Amino acid sequence: MSDVVITVRGEHEVRVAPERAVAHLTIRAEGPERGAVVERMAAFSEPVREDLVSRKDTGTVVEWTSQRVSVWSERPWSPEGKRLAPVHYATVDFSATFTDFTVLSWWAGEVAEREGVQLGWIDWQLTPDTRASTERDVAAGAVGVAVTRANAYAGAIGLSTVTPLEIADLGLLSRNDSPAPEAAPRLLMAKASFAADSGGAPAVQLQPEDIVVSAAVEARFSAN
Repeated sequence: MSDVVITVRGEHEVRVAPERAVAHLTIRAEGPERGAVVERMAAFSEPVREDLVSRKDTGTVVEWTSQRVSVWSERPWSPEGKRLAPVHYATVDFSATFTDFTVLSWWAGEVAEREGVQLGWIDWQLTPDTRASTERDVAAGAVGVAVTRANAYAGAIGLSTVTPLEIADLGLLSRNDSPAPEAAPRLLMAKASFAADSGGAPAVQLQPEDIVVSAAVEARFSAN
């Protein structure tokens, strides 16, 4: 029997516990006078900024950032359909990266009590080194699945020797007119949101899910 070409797909994924948490918050002020609104927003922001600087110095925060101030105005409508006087808004966004999730929980509960502060969400992440090594392992695992499948197909038709010809990310093994699927490996980032309990006091729901790292490949083999 002449050689048979076998084309297979291999997938693999692992779940890894998060190592970092990036908390996002927005500081907001509004009012009838633009200058006063900007001043209020700056006053709300300063204690948060000072706290993050202090935590960075002591090592409980890995890094933090703040975006430039956004200021805009809107003219709301009255229930009677008339345009009212302009309302001015000012916001600034902060993010802070924690490695100690207990510290993050206490910080989030504390900062949520401050006027003008709105907690947004948490991005659970891996460190760059862990992410890179995990992606390598997952990609190798996907190739291993492809090899196993190729050997199973070959054995089913009475062939025993399988030789790899091509291995590629999805959609790259051969040309076609269909859109290429998402290349591997990929990282699915877990998120968590903040909420308030029924009593109105800030409460933080920290339930980080494992981060899923997945990979998929296409492989072509010659079997005889």
